This record gives sequence, structure tokens and C-alpha cells, in this order.
Amino acid sequence: MPASEVSEFLLRACHDLRSSVRAIRAHAELLAKGNDAPQPADFEQRLAFIAGGAQKIDQVVDGLSAYALALEIDETSFTPVPMEVLLRTALAKLAPTLRSRKAQVTYDHLPTVPGNADRLLQLWENLLLHALAHSSGNAPVRIHVGAEVRAAECLFGVHDNGSLDAADAENLFRPFSRTSGGGPEGLGLGLPICRAIVIRHGGEMRLERQADGSSTIRFTLPAER
Repeated sequence: MPASEVSEFLLRACHDLRSSVRAIRAHAELLAKGNDAPQPADFEQRLAFIAGGAQKIDQVVDGLSAYALALEIDETSFTPVPMEVLLRTALAKLAPTLRSRKAQVTYDHLPTVPGNADRLLQLWENLLLHALAHSSGNAPVRIHVGAEVRAAECLFGVHDNGSLDAADAENLFRPFSRTSGGGPEGLGLGLPICRAIVIRHGGEMRLERQADGSSTIRFTLPAER
């Protein structure tokens, strides 16, 4: 990661953590300084702000941990990884969320690549969550995963029918960009983590946006020798 990206990443992380800490401190001090017993509704509201701030800090720390793991992948951990099996595993883990959005996921035959199975599973989970986060309203989500095996690399594509405007597209790979999803994706860490995983495996990742607003995330991984 270039130094400028590291600096921006750390500044955004500090901003998110600082804002949550300040909110917790402000509401805790108001409760502590109250001369009279606060009204039940006011008391519950301030406790809710404190709990919400603590939850946000926990989410940011989890996101930072996931990002750090993506940056620390060691090639000595690489084994032949069947990507189709990993995708099916990710689909099973996210089945309740996919059902709630009436998402339909189709996929072609996916090759085996050398890599870290845990991180590549995380890659599929985050890509699916990204597709859900950027889907259009209540319309059923359609996701298709394809792959093309080349001489020295495998090209993967994850297409969804969501609507993505140009402004959002420019920020997708920026850590802590704001989205509507949950987990790392909700913090704006979903695709940055994906890109870090792909880069550490010797590949590249990019976004292709179609005229209708739908998009395809394409990434390469070295082919199995």
C-alpha cells in the first residue's frame, strides 16, 4: 500500500474512533453531572448513545483487525484452494442474509488457485456483502460469478444488478468510505480488504461499471502451476 493510502487509512480510522469516543464521553459526563435524577426516557436515551458508540468502536476495531490480517498473508501458508468450494461455503454462511434479500447467486465452474484458504473465503464473503449493499431498493438481487483461466492467471468476475453511481464507484476502494451495508462493508472496508487480499496473492482488482449502473468486480489470481 502506498504511503499516501496508509496515511489516509489511519486518519479515517482515527476519525471514526475519536467521534465515537467523544460521543460516549459527552453522554457519560452529562449523566454524571446531573444534579437531579434524570427522567427515565432521558436516561435510557443517553445509555443508548453510549452503547451505540461502544458498538461502533467494536466494529471499527474488528474492521481494522480484518484489514491487518489481509495485509499479513504469508505465502508459506499457500495451498491449492478450490475457489468453487470456497464460494459455496461463503454462500452457506450468508444464506440467511441472502434469503432475506431474495438474492439469486449463480456461478460458473471456478478453478483451483494457490492461496490462503481463510483469506480467500473472506474475499468471497465480502464480495457477496458488497453486492447486497449496493443492490437497488427492494428488488431481488442477482449476482453472477464467472472465471476465465489463462496461461499464468485466472480472471474472476462478480457481477450484480445493483445501481452504483459514479461518485460511489470512485470511493469503493477507499477505506472507511460510507456505504449502507453491514460488517466490513458498512465501514467502507469490504472492498479495500478484498483488494488487499488479492494483491497479497499476486493479483489485481478493479471495478467495471456498466451504462445501466450495474457493476462487475474483476480480479486476477495466479493460476495453479
